Amino acid sequence: MSEIRLGIIGLGVMGRRMLEVALDHPDFTVTRASDLAPADPGVPFTTNPLDVVNASDVDAVYIATPPNSHADLAVAAFESGKAVFCEKPLAVNLEDGKRMLEAATRTGLANAVNFALSDRDAVRYVAEQDLGTIRGVDIRLQFPRWPRDFQATATWLAQREQGGFVREVLSHFIYLTDRLVGPPRAVETSVDYAGAGAEIAARGLLRAGDVPVHVSAVADMAGPELYEWVIWGTRRSFLLRDWAQLFVTEGDGWQPVELDNHGSEATRLSLFANAIRGVASPDLADFAAGSRVQQAIEAFHGFQP
Repeated sequence: MSEIRLGIIGLGVMGRRMLEVALDHPDFTVTRASDLAPADPGVPFTTNPLDVVNASDVDAVYIATPPNSHADLAVAAFESGKAVFCEKPLAVNLEDGKRMLEAATRTGLANAVNFALSDRDAVRYVAEQDLGTIRGVDIRLQFPRWPRDFQATATWLAQREQGGFVREVLSHFIYLTDRLVGPPRAVETSVDYAGAGAEIAARGLLRAGDVPVHVSAVADMAGPELYEWVIWGTRRSFLLRDWAQLFVTEGDGWQPVELDNHGSEATRLSLFANAIRGVASPDLADFAAGSRVQQAIEAFHGFQP
């Protein structure tokens, strides 16, 4: 397939970002776009997402709608013979996530979830290192404001039903743990709410095999925005801070690891194109990984598979 015709569903922050990247991507031609609000994205546009899903001039769809609509759109796309690249979380409802994975498996079509850490140089570097025996993983997140400023127009992120930083941000680091350590299962999790909105704090103990994974996250507080993921090994340990800054220690203080910080929507689109052509990569999360992450994430909200 020399040219992959892409349809984009949802033109919020991520949808518009992916549209901009895809328009300049050598593997894709954006043939259609959709959003519930009228827009002029520079390609044929509709307010009905099923027009994109069922279009004969679309080979693959990128879904960037709020997560409670992912399942119906993804399943319909698979049944229409299209590959699917979906924003995370895979879904909110566990049954919806199961339907998505079953449709991907049944059709055998390429499927991917847009976890931002999947193809970062820092992640690939850690994956190649000898840490010795892994003793634990720590995840720490801080948000002075939630939603963050660049997401202020996405009002659903502030709502409990399908928003919150556990689903929107913690899922990236649960994916990272799943990839480098193993599938995490919840042991004890809890969230705090202020009013009817999304969570303001989350704490959790999970286990990836025998490895304990500790989560501490808080929002709407006085302090800096922070994203930290630490993997503790008996030979060496690594700290990933703010998505791309990697540090290593072999017993003394943290030392920076110099990397190119490769990894972006453009590179993940390239990996998705390869998957459509039959060449899968561990640097692109599939629906199976997205389903495992969803199960761990929804445990914070009291839902167990």
